[in-house]
Amino acid sequence: MINRELLAPQSIAVIGGSNNIHKPGGAVVRNIVQGGYQGTLRVVNPKEDEVQGIKVFHDARELPPTEMAVLVIPAKFCPDTVELLAREKQTKAFIIISAGFGEETKAGAEMEQRIIDICKQYGASLIGPNCIGLLNRNHHSVFTKPIPKLNPKGVDFVSGSGATAVFILESAVIKGLQFNSVWSIGNGKQIGIEDVLQYMDETFDAEHDSPVKLLYIENIANPDKLLFHASSLIRKGCRIAAIKAGSSESGSRAASSHTGAIASSDSAVEALFRKAGIVRCHSREELTTVGCIFTLPPLTGKRFAIVTHAGGPGVMLTDALSKGGLEVPKLEGESAEELKGKLFPGSSVANPIDILATGTPEILGTAIDYCEQRFDNIDAIAVIYGTPGLTTLYEAYEVLHKKILECKKPIFPILPSLHTAGPEVAEFLGKGHVNFSDEVTLATALSQIMTTPPPAPPEVQLYGIDIPRLNKIIMNISESGYVQPSVVREVLSCAGIPMVPEMVSDQKDQLVDFAQQVGYPVVAKVVGPVHKSDVGGVTLNIRTAEHLALEFDRMMQIEGATAVMVQKMLRGTELFIGAKYEERFGHVVLCGLGGIFVEVLKDVQSGLAPLSYGEAFSMIHSLRGYKIIKGTRGQQGINEQKYADIIVRLSTLLRFATEIKEIDINPLLADQHDVVAVDARILIEK
Repeated sequence: MINRELLAPQSIAVIGGSNNIHKPGGAVVRNIVQGGYQGTLRVVNPKEDEVQGIKVFHDARELPPTEMAVLVIPAKFCPDTVELLAREKQTKAFIIISAGFGEETKAGAEMEQRIIDICKQYGASLIGPNCIGLLNRNHHSVFTKPIPKLNPKGVDFVSGSGATAVFILESAVIKGLQFNSVWSIGNGKQIGIEDVLQYMDETFDAEHDSPVKLLYIENIANPDKLLFHASSLIRKGCRIAAIKAGSSESGSRAASSHTGAIASSDSAVEALFRKAGIVRCHSREELTTVGCIFTLPPLTGKRFAIVTHAGGPGVMLTDALSKGGLEVPKLEGESAEELKGKLFPGSSVANPIDILATGTPEILGTAIDYCEQRFDNIDAIAVIYGTPGLTTLYEAYEVLHKKILECKKPIFPILPSLHTAGPEVAEFLGKGHVNFSDEVTLATALSQIMTTPPPAPPEVQLYGIDIPRLNKIIMNISESGYVQPSVVREVLSCAGIPMVPEMVSDQKDQLVDFAQQVGYPVVAKVVGPVHKSDVGGVTLNIRTAEHLALEFDRMMQIEGATAVMVQKMLRGTELFIGAKYEERFGHVVLCGLGGIFVEVLKDVQSGLAPLSYGEAFSMIHSLRGYKIIKGTRGQQGINEQKYADIIVRLSTLLRFATEIKEIDINPLLADQHDVVAVDARILIEK
């Protein structure tokens, strides 16, 4: 629970505060004092009479009633202190800096649980233990530096790691990124990242609250809660970016299917973030760069003008923007020629607009004016302006400052001379601006933002899914493992997923008769072995009954063979759909090009079931091989609507069948008319 006493306490007691500002107890007191805390600050220290000018209480029992306590004492003393303060001093909020709890030992976990139980009993909020504290505009209850510049419209930052939070703040401060609050949740057993988002969502006021949230997550305890409140905040106008650390392969077992080989807990995180509309970042620099971009006016298009006085960075930015799916259109025509006439000889206006190293602040302003007013094919402006050490940049940065305030198109300042022109950059940032010192990092972050879809609608697409029949099929399966092909067909039919005509039998005559009915050519596949191709268990383009009979006899000799499947042979583009159940997250659905390309190229996109049609199309369009799906070099594209339809239907079916732990549909054969499942496997755990 998050209460008023935690966010805006009228009195704070630092238990373990000291005069040594190089230790956490002293640093917390220093930061609260220097932060201009307006309430009553009390300090408990048995060995000191005065701490940093504040009269000291030698024992917590001596304290008067106090709304919030910051504990910077050994872990073994924390439970009794929390109980004393909650019971006798009406303390309703605790920040426990101390470590040595559940993150270390079983005994520590028991102490931590006792603290949680006490807080629950007395209705108190708990941040920590094992954290750096809480920083907002009311109190700076942290022991670390830097203390960023606070602003009501600055960023709300929530971190699952105290040390990482400090490093992210370091990265942010040098960019000029301002903050509204910093939450270090530590072990987060009472208030986790999901709980902070819930509070921000339920109390959000668009007029007064920050619209930007940055997250550093080490553990997603409740994916549904994170999804719900992050999506809700974004729909209310917020923008959220996050790092999720520790999302490597989810297990060490040998993968028994394509889906098992590809899907991981990282796939689940990727799918969750896409569904919520969260921009995923992978480094501190990327996260703070995205945060800076979020403070600027939103992009309305992908077309950039680059104004630079250094050719190399302009070219690198052009390459990076283009690689990320953004555009640097050529500037030409009457306006371009007119601008060129106002620049020094040798300047270029083709885009990048290179005003040369001798370009003056006035010329910089002129180039920006043309991008803002005269070039209709430009949506945003990137300005690269540093110094080789020959001049100061105050005038140029003053021009840039004014243009950022005047222009409707967003301007991205890239000021690389942090050492040589440190004072000039600091003055520019002091006016409330941000700085992207590296152009390629900026382009990467912009690409991540532009490719992140909006939150998916919460409604489940139930049309055409036979849930009662599905439940009956699952109930009738007696044991765990891969189910028989006939059961696979029944399950897929519950979702209306079309399958190629087929028969499975251990009787040669039945299969020959079936092939005659559907018409040659046909395909024969061994039933039993999981990876049919690896054991020679697939034969294509069988055109006669004699050939089919020979293949039947050969396949039944393969180790593990129980029968042979015969299918009508179809042609088309091979596609893949799979899904894997991830604990807490649900089913991660994968799609991509099929056949061997699934494992060779791993060109797949993931989504979290159930999926909307918007999510399905976004997954399809995000594939590197989408040009093949769309049609290239004179070849017809596939029916994307039917491919998306199967993705959505399968994801909905899985929402009601958690017993299905893995499913592969590979390949689906697709052309401009139909998409048909040719082969599928389903792993059930009862």
